[in-house]
Amino acid sequence: MRVRFAPSPTGFLHIGGLRTALYNYLLARREGGAFILRIEDTDRSRFVEEAEQDILDMMAWAGIDYDEGPGKDGAFGPYRQSERSARYSEVARQLIDKGKAYVAFDDDGAIDAMRERHRTDDNPSPRYDHTTRMEMSNSLTLPSEEVERRLEAGQPHVVRLKVDPGSTVSFTDVVRGAVSFESGTIDDQVLVKSDGLPTYHLANIVDDHDMQITHVIRGEEWLPSTPKHVLLYEAMEWDVPSMAHLPLIMSPTGGKLSKRNAEKQGIPVSVSSYVELGYEPEALVNFLALLGWNPGDEREVFSLQELVEAFTLERVGQSGVQFDLKKLQWFNEQWLREREDADLARQLADRAKEEFGCDDPAYLARAVGMMKERMSFAEDLFEAGYLFRAPETYDEQAVSKRWKAESSVVLGQFADRLETSDAWDEAALESTLKSFIETRGIGMGAIMFPLRMALSGVGGGPSLYALMALIGKQETLDRIRKAIDLLPGSE
Repeated sequence: MRVRFAPSPTGFLHIGGLRTALYNYLLARREGGAFILRIEDTDRSRFVEEAEQDILDMMAWAGIDYDEGPGKDGAFGPYRQSERSARYSEVARQLIDKGKAYVAFDDDGAIDAMRERHRTDDNPSPRYDHTTRMEMSNSLTLPSEEVERRLEAGQPHVVRLKVDPGSTVSFTDVVRGAVSFESGTIDDQVLVKSDGLPTYHLANIVDDHDMQITHVIRGEEWLPSTPKHVLLYEAMEWDVPSMAHLPLIMSPTGGKLSKRNAEKQGIPVSVSSYVELGYEPEALVNFLALLGWNPGDEREVFSLQELVEAFTLERVGQSGVQFDLKKLQWFNEQWLREREDADLARQLADRAKEEFGCDDPAYLARAVGMMKERMSFAEDLFEAGYLFRAPETYDEQAVSKRWKAESSVVLGQFADRLETSDAWDEAALESTLKSFIETRGIGMGAIMFPLRMALSGVGGGPSLYALMALIGKQETLDRIRKAIDLLPGSE
């Protein structure tokens, strides 16, 4: 088995592109095959200089490694289409010689005029096909001497696929089953552009054949192009690889997740945006794997290796699937909790030092461990600034509702009790507090809320015993004394 991911460097790697790469990778790894990365860079008008490096970087970030491609030469390179032009020209000439393709000299004006002549209510977008080609300037209508003269004079021209009506183009799609198109509905697609570069259609089938690709796994948007590709394979008497067209990724409000409607709904479309937003690579990969494929059971959380072991094309669905940012965040929370506290602390160390002056790795790791269950992203740790410094303000709404006249008195008495404590760990602190409320004959709420407000300035958060153990005895007492001075009831 040989599969490939063949992105065009016309922009940063799209989230749908990463899913396509992932499915190819999973299948290759499961079946012990080869996964090839091919850069389809023949569209020079839309070429983006940094795009190829972004593709390589984002695949590496996601853990999707390839066996052959840029920087990993195999027996079938080069792996950039811009370096394979001579091969495409050779195949184009063979197609012309076989009578399966022809040279066309029509400029944009002539094509627009043809479309205007044939435009009707029933046919609003006339095509260059078997119904119109004989009225155009091409090697089918011009004498061979005239064709040669124009070519020698360097007149701009394209090479078109010659599609004759009256036949059915059929193939079996692994995801969709039997698919067929009537040849009369297929236009005479351009194979070689006027700049001499191949279009996607020609370069794609030449490369897939030459690189011995056995399975073509790509997005549903390429399904209408497949009959043209099948015709090209047949014209060259080449075997057609197995085809699998993946379901569309849909916007939450319906329709394909295009850049425009995604941006309207606050959904990033480039993989690099998810990196910048702090998503875990395992979470994004896990989410994308289930965006069109199901494992056949209730499992949701999969490592990359577990996906390799479970993945089959037969469980890829046909229907479009909605992109759900909330579900992706849920996956991020699951994978964030899988990380070692020390590992997360290393990631956050620079900001902790810059913003809070914290340069103690052990302290930072303990803070992470205490907050991890409450975090959606690693950087969420810093929303709890009270982990690193005493609160400068207190939640006014919470204080007005829950701070009682006696809160300062109770808090002061508890501080006095803490002053005498020798042990300073979670268990000892919990025992001290419970003993305090029993001795005072008060409810837990009478001390817990004022204590939390004094230590954090907010009405909710992690275990107070863990927080006191983390910040230490002196800092705990200082914060309590400060709150008593600043909050109602100190008089």
